[in-house]
Amino acid sequence: MTAEILDGRKTAAELRENVRHKVVAFREAYGVQPTLVAILVGEDPASSVYVRNKEKACAKAGIAGRVLRLPAVVQQSVLVEQIHQLNADAAVHGILVQLPLPTGVDPRPILDAVDPLKDVDCFSPANVGLLMQGRPRFLPCTPAGIIQLLRRYSVSVQGRQVVVVGRSDIVGKPMAMLLAAKDGPCGAEYANATVTLAHSQTADLPATVRQADIVIAACGQPEFIRGDWLKPGAVVIDVGINRSGERLVGDVAFEEASKVASAVTPVPGGVGPLTIAMLLHNTLQAARLHHWAQ
Repeated sequence: MTAEILDGRKTAAELRENVRHKVVAFREAYGVQPTLVAILVGEDPASSVYVRNKEKACAKAGIAGRVLRLPAVVQQSVLVEQIHQLNADAAVHGILVQLPLPTGVDPRPILDAVDPLKDVDCFSPANVGLLMQGRPRFLPCTPAGIIQLLRRYSVSVQGRQVVVVGRSDIVGKPMAMLLAAKDGPCGAEYANATVTLAHSQTADLPATVRQADIVIAACGQPEFIRGDWLKPGAVVIDVGINRSGERLVGDVAFEEASKVASAVTPVPGGVGPLTIAMLLHNTLQAARLHHWAQ
């Protein structure tokens, strides 16, 4: 068996173009340009690349993208105050704090300081609670991008066994919530899954993964999930991006998985571009919410 490659770049380009058209219509109708501010603390090379990619994507979509750069030694109180100033700025619709933050900076109070109406990453407790109740204000970017990818390749999850490996607040937990919901952003066919949220303490993890019709790997360990962990014909979504020597690899051993799975995402070029596309979507949604509240 040779797995079909699920092309995240192509899907993300379609999503970005859709957002661009909607941004043009919004600006023409209301004279408002959606604006996103990314906060970058320190000079982590990977974070700098991510923020630069977000800036470029914003420009192509007609969204004003700004970066607030702060030194790694910034005091936590100063960082919170900067966020409060952005919260109060009516011209700013979306705020994201680029993670990870430098050692010694507790991310939770920083993320909690972002106004829930500008929380385009969907990290605020208020927005997570709305998501849990099935009435999201914003969709978490990476999980929502994965749902869009599944829809574009007609991979229904309804009634199927899905194993999510990794329980992070960014991917694993919200991914499980979206998949298990009665309905979702792409309809009931891309929800209503039977979901197992597996993690480092799961007994016999390979056996658990082997039960899955769809595997979503988000554990942050390079090539951790092996081909012989997979049910033949499974669909594999690899969220991980790790450096292994000179290569970028995912959380799944891609060559092994490609011989067992029916479909698999590559790394790079899989899930990563979808995250940025959904961030643009959320920024437009934040601008709409701000306008409607006026």
